[in-house]
Amino acid sequence: MDPKKLPIYELRAELTAALEVDNRIIIEAPTGSGKSTQVPQMVLDGGVTGPGEVVVLQPRRLAARLLAKRVAFERGEPLGGEVGYQVRMENAVSKKTQIRYVTEGILLRQFLSDPELRGISTIIFDEFHERHIYGDITLARALRLQQTRPDLKIIVMSATLDAGPLREYLAPCRELKSEGRMFPVEICYAKKRIDFRRHLVWEAAADAFEKAINEGAEGDVLVFMPGGYEISRTVEAIRSRKCARAFAVMPLHGELSARDQDAAVGECDRRKVVVSTNVAETSITIDGVRIVIDSGLARIARYDPNRGIDTLLVERISRASADQRTGRAGRTAPGVCMRLWTEQEHVARPMQELPEILRHDLAEVVLTLKAGG
Repeated sequence: MDPKKLPIYELRAELTAALEVDNRIIIEAPTGSGKSTQVPQMVLDGGVTGPGEVVVLQPRRLAARLLAKRVAFERGEPLGGEVGYQVRMENAVSKKTQIRYVTEGILLRQFLSDPELRGISTIIFDEFHERHIYGDITLARALRLQQTRPDLKIIVMSATLDAGPLREYLAPCRELKSEGRMFPVEICYAKKRIDFRRHLVWEAAADAFEKAINEGAEGDVLVFMPGGYEISRTVEAIRSRKCARAFAVMPLHGELSARDQDAAVGECDRRKVVVSTNVAETSITIDGVRIVIDSGLARIARYDPNRGIDTLLVERISRASADQRTGRAGRTAPGVCMRLWTEQEHVARPMQELPEILRHDLAEVVLTLKAGG
């Protein structure tokens, strides 16, 4: 697909004009509109932010690497040249790098060695609605830095953001909105509550896959599971169904090799089923997906006061996250989203996820801030 045909391009002239006079901008754009790959290029090519890197904060390592690889491809450059990425224990950057995708903790730690962030012209906070603790703290540090570096540009982007409180926090700021283009997605709920203790979640997902294919649903399939164990069991369950023989069934999560991750999001010579964690919920768009099967679950970190550490727990996702996942089925054609919970259960789910700062152990971030003065 020609990147210039992506919905976010309708904001290009407005964004360039805003950057000439404003140093704080909020961008609201739907999932799959192209903001994660195109906005950094618009900022760089617009030439109004001055010399220096455009740094893009991503909540997840996998997304940072895949987005950098995609943007480098679009610009006809090798990864690590004009476009690179930096995550914990891994990076592909050079002196030529102008767009750098990083995970949120990377930039916060850069504040320790260089509080002025010399050489950085723009910081883009992508998928800010996820409210990761390091993203929140880094935004606060960046706003404070603007008091001595008014040339520093801050852009906050999201698809399902409650912009009101953020608008007040960033004031004065400019707000830009892209309506995007979305094909209709039919949402199908379970007819009755599924007890995953008796009917295992991977079997329920395989049943939903079989039902969709037998009813003639077209396109590739994206299945959301909470973690690597559930993903491997789901891959096995789907491969065991006769209707899956014509499909390539692949996992997608952060612990896979780069080669396997690239295979899951890349082109395939046959229809495919990608079974993923919530990494595919935002940032990464898998072309061709027209069927989404959503377990409604994710692994979410919470502080356990009894053990004194953060613990990953499998929990129900919010309605906002469910909407993000649904949108993955309607990027290129009409699609269907099969939710493995009832409509009554959906109404009882929280509207948004609780921000990490309200559910994490704060010791590490407090020590990091103390180290930075």
